[in-house]
Amino acid sequence: MKISKPHNVGSAFRFVVELDGLIVGGFSEVTGMKSETEVKPLWEGGVNSHPHYMIEHTKYPNIVLKRGITNSSELWEWYDSVTQGKIKRKNGSIILHNQAGTEMCRWNFFGAFPVKWNGPDLNATSGSVAIESIELVHEGLKTIFKK
Repeated sequence: MKISKPHNVGSAFRFVVELDGLIVGGFSEVTGMKSETEVKPLWEGGVNSHPHYMIEHTKYPNIVLKRGITNSSELWEWYDSVTQGKIKRKNGSIILHNQAGTEMCRWNFFGAFPVKWNGPDLNATSGSVAIESIELVHEGLKTIFKK
């Protein structure tokens, strides 16, 4: 039996976020990197065992970036400009590194702008970190694996 060499493994905590080619800081969580193609079943006369599937469209949920509050106001200002009708779309990447710090994979997203900002929940009796989040609508994802 031939034993294959183990694949390079990425850790879910070794990632950075890039917007328009610039690293925008560390985030504690990124969610919403999904893609779903909706289909419509089409039954053909005489074929009763299964339908054919016609592709309707592909949809992408919003990407949510969460991080501890910093003294950088860049993300808030980007969101605030949207609330004033000044939409500036940005391309970005979520970049995953392996344990040696080498880039393994990136998920590029396109034409993004913020549609929601959440400030931290503040509680004087809690010892938790003050977290902010920003939600980005975008026009699609592309996964690129580094060899």
